[in-house]
Amino acid sequence: MIVVENWGLIEYRAAWERQREYVRHIQQGVRQSTLVLCEHPAVITVGRAGTFRHVLCSPEELAQRGIDLVETDRGGDVTLHNPGQLVGYPIFDLMQFRADLHWFVRTIEQCIIDALKHWGIVAGQVPGLTGVWVEGQRKICAIGIRCSRWVTSHGFALNVANDLQQFDCIIPCGIPDREVTSMERELGTAVAVSEVASVVADVFKVVFGRGHLQKP
Repeated sequence: MIVVENWGLIEYRAAWERQREYVRHIQQGVRQSTLVLCEHPAVITVGRAGTFRHVLCSPEELAQRGIDLVETDRGGDVTLHNPGQLVGYPIFDLMQFRADLHWFVRTIEQCIIDALKHWGIVAGQVPGLTGVWVEGQRKICAIGIRCSRWVTSHGFALNVANDLQQFDCIIPCGIPDREVTSMERELGTAVAVSEVASVVADVFKVVFGRGHLQKP
């Protein structure tokens, strides 16, 4: 069984610290595997495989646009979070599921693909690239995880109705020749993050075991 928590709109560093706390508790056996869903104020994060060369805006311009910049310990390169994007942190003990990081990332991708079907969005995986893509060209969901003693943290960022213009400040995931898209852009109509969160949570519960929604 997994637990699902919705942290609402939360500053990135605060969410990162809470994740570390949850990881410790799961490793100690005092907390169940937990899927956290939330949104972040505008922030660019640089992962362990990333480089600040993929951040295209100067610190002064980022400050003017209200975009924070954080070097983090997840896998992957550079990405951006902002309101209207559903961020998911599956903080899971993989020993309870399958001790295989490749399987875990592919399974997260499939969960997002299945959730998008609810809106008629056809998305898929691209061999050699992480994330979820529309027509193999437009990234709608980025993924970057960390694993410590088989307990995972960080996770996915699904673009629902966020400001895609802010992605002009980065080379998303270090891939210069592919677009970033959102559910709203693909559908041409407004989409509520809360509705997407509910569907995504239901898919994760089915795939990783029945859970129940809790508020922290």
